Amino acid sequence: MKTNFLQEKSYSFAVDIVKTTQEIQKNQKHFVLTNQLLKSGTSIGALLRECKFAESTADFIHKQSIALKEANESKYWISIMYEIGYISVEDYERLDLNVTELIKLLVSSINTLKLKLKK
Repeated sequence: MKTNFLQEKSYSFAVDIVKTTQEIQKNQKHFVLTNQLLKSGTSIGALLRECKFAESTADFIHKQSIALKEANESKYWISIMYEIGYISVEDYERLDLNVTELIKLLVSSINTLKLKLKK
């Protein structure tokens, strides 16, 4: 159930990232930074989708760990976009809150799975 929630949350985040980067590209015409955010922000959900067909628990953990790294990278790009004025305070707060929640959920899931593996 937690994985489905993670998948749903990461999917919604990816859609929000796509819309946000499209808006930035339309207004500022800046593609290098927005493409970085687009890649990392949409990779989270794609990796969690891959978990459905993980070959083992270790593979499942590995895919979630990569998704965690992508979420952390997204948080970085979101902060930069805010600092340089490409996204508003409202957009920053929404995106940062959602990616922070994804990070917390992923950390919790990974830690729980690692504990189960040790037993």
